[in-house]
Amino acid sequence: MPAATTGLQPEARVRRARRWLGLFRLGIVVLEVVALIGNFRYVLGFRSFATANFFSYFTIQSAFLAVITLSIAAGFALRAPRDPAWLGILRTMVTVYVVLSGIVFAIIVAESSSHGYRVDVPWSDTLLHFVVPALAVIAWSVDSVLGVNPPVPWSTVGWVLVFPSGWLVYTLIRGADVGWYPYFFLDEAQVGSVFGVVVSCALVVLIFLALTSTLVAVNRRLWRRARDRRARRSGSPGRTAPRAESPALRR
Repeated sequence: MPAATTGLQPEARVRRARRWLGLFRLGIVVLEVVALIGNFRYVLGFRSFATANFFSYFTIQSAFLAVITLSIAAGFALRAPRDPAWLGILRTMVTVYVVLSGIVFAIIVAESSSHGYRVDVPWSDTLLHFVVPALAVIAWSVDSVLGVNPPVPWSTVGWVLVFPSGWLVYTLIRGADVGWYPYFFLDEAQVGSVFGVVVSCALVVLIFLALTSTLVAVNRRLWRRARDRRARRSGSPGRTAPRAESPALRR
């Protein structure tokens, strides 16, 4: 009986860790909602404010995706022993979106003076572009360290471009119609030519792919380490275990 109890202890620790992870995910959701509301109230003070423009920012749309995804993920962490495989893909994609939003925003702030304007950074933008992305990476990392969910497949690197591609098409069509672009590097008049817009978009795509590839590689490495730890505790083969136990590893 004592041996059986000892064998259950790691599982109990993982369940407790997942519950804490679920609460942490909910905390990020609350912070993201507060940031969205605060940012909307902030831009209301501008005379040139347009509601459609606000909701056309990639940052805002990815923030809404993060709220939905982390809410679902919190529910699974609080009530289920593991997340479904599709949720790992979605969580990774959304983490890339919010992190890249922060990177692009930081570049825009840094480059704004050379384009003849200043970008203020209110507390809501700090939350949206820096604090929430950092917390999202922490939540994603904790989940990978626990290693109880299926590993994130390499196909995620392709899926990550679906939403940004749709957003880019919408933005370019709408921008040509209304004469407004959410980011200066999408505006031909500001970058000097269509070629400049293409180059900027290509660089962003490369960042998308690099970030996603890095997260997938890290997740799979941490997953294998977690598998080996569990194997050593149970006395079964670890690194020599056949890879066929997880079809996701072959994708």
